[in-house]
Amino acid sequence: MGYADKPWLAHYPAHVPPHLDYPEISLGQLLAETARRKPDGTAVRLGSFRMTYRELHGAAAAFAAGLQRLGVKKGDRIALMLPNLPQYVIAYYGAMIAGAIVAQVNPLYVERELEHLLNDSGAEVIVALDALMPRVEAVRGRTRLRRAIVVRTPGAGAAGAPAGAEPAGPDVPFALPFEAVAVPAAPAPVEIDPKEDVAVLQYTGGTTGTSKGAMLTHFNLAANALQIATWVSDILGEDEVILTALPLFHSYGMTVCMNFAVHTGGTMLLVPRFEPQAVMDLIRAFRPTSFPGVPTMYVAINNLPGVTPEDLSSLRVCNSGGAAMPVEVMREFERRTGATVVEGYGLSEASPVTHTNPTTGLRKPGSIGLPVPDTECRIVDLDTGERDVPVGEIGELCIRGPQVMKGYWNRPEETAEALRDGWLYTGDIARMDDDGYFYITDRKKEMIIAGGYNVYPREVEEVLFAHPGVKEAAVVGIPDPYRGETVKAFVVPKPGVTLTADELAAHCRAHLAAYKVPRAYEFRDDLPKSMVGKVLRRVLREEELARRREGQAGA
Repeated sequence: MGYADKPWLAHYPAHVPPHLDYPEISLGQLLAETARRKPDGTAVRLGSFRMTYRELHGAAAAFAAGLQRLGVKKGDRIALMLPNLPQYVIAYYGAMIAGAIVAQVNPLYVERELEHLLNDSGAEVIVALDALMPRVEAVRGRTRLRRAIVVRTPGAGAAGAPAGAEPAGPDVPFALPFEAVAVPAAPAPVEIDPKEDVAVLQYTGGTTGTSKGAMLTHFNLAANALQIATWVSDILGEDEVILTALPLFHSYGMTVCMNFAVHTGGTMLLVPRFEPQAVMDLIRAFRPTSFPGVPTMYVAINNLPGVTPEDLSSLRVCNSGGAAMPVEVMREFERRTGATVVEGYGLSEASPVTHTNPTTGLRKPGSIGLPVPDTECRIVDLDTGERDVPVGEIGELCIRGPQVMKGYWNRPEETAEALRDGWLYTGDIARMDDDGYFYITDRKKEMIIAGGYNVYPREVEEVLFAHPGVKEAAVVGIPDPYRGETVKAFVVPKPGVTLTADELAAHCRAHLAAYKVPRAYEFRDDLPKSMVGKVLRRVLREEELARRREGQAGA
């Protein structure tokens, strides 16, 4: 099955072999090896703060010992709810050394979303920013949480236990300052099987809208870092500096920034919050060599005044992923900066990278490029998912490779649906050209990607339905020049009820992370439905696009 002749191999750069030798090591061992090989290399930089690989490994090991002192055992889940700070990197690798499983939490999550993730993962420990602790405290009693490890906001005072927090054990309070957890002793050794043991629960959604944890093993994540490093090995230098503006809780930032940096011995130049002018100042000051980003970041820099090619001359490559990169945005960025943008593709279930354009050789704007080494691809028919379609025809993209997840956490039925005979069914509609380059043409799932974040229509619709004045609601993604897509809600009010967009927006903001809140509302008397009464989101989106085309034609 699949494309037996693998036409993409003919366009592989000369330095990239089709097959790699993957060491079976844990992520904790990966960090230890880099600390041994490059002890004085800068691992993490945040402004004037700098941490070497020797220091990072020491801090992670001390944190692992502290987790063990708090009773954390192999396989326990630890939630991380932090922006891009040094403590994130320490806690992540500390959890790996202790044999724990990291449950990634978006810091933008509201209480409802946080509660679901904590209960689904069964996390008993959370590492959270002090400013986020009110949300943690609000859901604590409805979860299995027994410890919170609190990271103080940079520049703030010490972060101790919130006022009134009762002890969670005989002597240890529920909330502990991050600095108090590390133990100046070697952690107890933990035996890890890299191919079997889960390292990360990367939460993602699906057609049901229910967030579920993709189980990524140590091997999955280490293999994907090696695949990426091999792909760009022709342009790697001794002292790589990765502009880490992508959030580390996202699979893209976790792998392409953090695990890639540790694998290569590069520096993570941390950006806790993406602000275009501040990022440009960082680029000018610290001269990063790579800039993984999402299209909205490139749009923002395109719109900054005074950016010159000299400003970005240190960048060897800019990787774009997380959402489709508009060709015009890519061209404008390259024209204004002189940098090269390489578009790729991935998904949480694949650690996440599966495809990318070559850094040298044939690069096709609008394409996601070629499969990375040892990644097999099929495009199957949309009706049965069993028949391979000919070159040039569209179908569902399926992937098989060392980076593909073990399955979904405690979701055997959804695992069986996504993983069939070793193939990951991505839910994305794609085609392959004669050269073996792949193109994403649509999504089988009706997921919306707004500014690189995944938004699942059903989740937003359920929040809208919770409003007492809403009779029916449907949510679709509509084109947005900055975010790629944005969220629009079509709402049918209950009889006799008058609703306003402001009222619904306030309701949604109380129950959803900001990026999920609809930016536009349209009130209707009814919604288009199928013969069985299913609301046809596709029709709503097509109507919206038709109106936009008519408006442009009449302008």
